[in-house]
Amino acid sequence: MTDIIADSLTRIRNAATRRLDVTTLLHANSIEAIVSILVDKGYLESYKVKEDGNKKSIKVVLKYDENNKSTINEIKRVSTPGRRVHKGKDEIKVFKNGYGTLVVSTSQGVLPNDEAYRRGIGGEVLCSVW
Repeated sequence: MTDIIADSLTRIRNAATRRLDVTTLLHANSIEAIVSILVDKGYLESYKVKEDGNKKSIKVVLKYDENNKSTINEIKRVSTPGRRVHKGKDEIKVFKNGYGTLVVSTSQGVLPNDEAYRRGIGGEVLCSVW
């Protein structure tokens, strides 16, 4: 597997489509940062890092509304290993008129687009969710 971020987003998307309560992702610091942002923004319920010997995984609890519909309408990878997408601070100000979130890898860590704009920095857009 060459793109662990795309794999993790696909696992979340597939679990939400099948209305599963929990899914498991492979662990990486970038994946943990992305999942943390999705929990803070209210797209996911919670997550927990599990250690099994020398292997780590992330157990993600998905979130649904009162109609049993996923809180994630769309989640997709923007920047791929073959085509990197970088945006300046002015280009990441608002996504989907404020209803969505861009996850941006900056020089100050992985941040949501509103936080990166507030700090005045741009970076590589890892994924979008709304």
